[in-house]
Amino acid sequence: MLPARRFLPSLSLLAAFEAAARTGSITAAARELDLTQSAVSRQIKALEDQLGVELFLRERQTIRLTVAGDGYAREIREALRRISSASLNLRANPNGGTLNLGVLPTFGARWLAPRLADFLATNPGITINLITRLSPFDFHLDSIDAAIHFGAPVWPGADLTPLMGETVIPVCSPAFKAAHRLETPADLLDVPLLHLTSRPDAWEKWLSANGVAFESVHGMLFDQFAAAAQAAIGGLGVALLPVFLFREELVRGDLIAAIDHEVDSEGRYYLAFTRERASYLPLVAFRNWILDEVARERSAATQAG
Repeated sequence: MLPARRFLPSLSLLAAFEAAARTGSITAAARELDLTQSAVSRQIKALEDQLGVELFLRERQTIRLTVAGDGYAREIREALRRISSASLNLRANPNGGTLNLGVLPTFGARWLAPRLADFLATNPGITINLITRLSPFDFHLDSIDAAIHFGAPVWPGADLTPLMGETVIPVCSPAFKAAHRLETPADLLDVPLLHLTSRPDAWEKWLSANGVAFESVHGMLFDQFAAAAQAAIGGLGVALLPVFLFREELVRGDLIAAIDHEVDSEGRYYLAFTRERASYLPLVAFRNWILDEVARERSAATQAG
């Protein structure tokens, strides 16, 4: 059910309030909205009367948000942004629908984006917007329909469709491996190790899986796999990278296995979405497509092996 009418102010009142709150000036808000100062003042007063709450403190020729007004401005600004985004998406694609997809930066750039042309060709009319982020998305706060998640199959309030696992391998430049004479897993304790901030215990798990005893593991920190890979190519150390995301560098020889011991990661990749969006047609089409892509890649890998 829709809330009572008194809690649904018109967009013109909200736009006037948001502009004045953001600029801190009735004059600046009027200029931005192409209205007179008196018109903006009347709209803000009408909003206050409708809500029964004072939003601004008026001091001579200046205005200042009240505590209540400041909190309300933050909420309204986000709501207006989402309405604007939805309207823009609809105008850009009035017939097919839009899928806002949250993705991990390196996965999105290296695995997903190169394949999206096929999805768009087989699903004409659907537009995909990719939003990259390292930290988890919040379906209640972020304007996304689904997200690619890596880790344990846990996301409160979301359904998870398993996509794929991954294997990781320690890699470095050919010159780095030759200079440090890397031969056994234990040799890696004597060289700089490159760490990913989102997987702080990845090296510990790899060393343990290969029977290497250690007290602590230190090294440079990176927020993305791509940056860690470039550092490894540049000879700064050994990076622990997913094989499927950096196959090209391995084939070209820009990176080589520092120690040829692959380990399966504990986490997996999942497509996450809320139950309310499960039947949204662009999401249904994308879910079917990405599952087919994963199956096709798995089949190709099996045949190659």
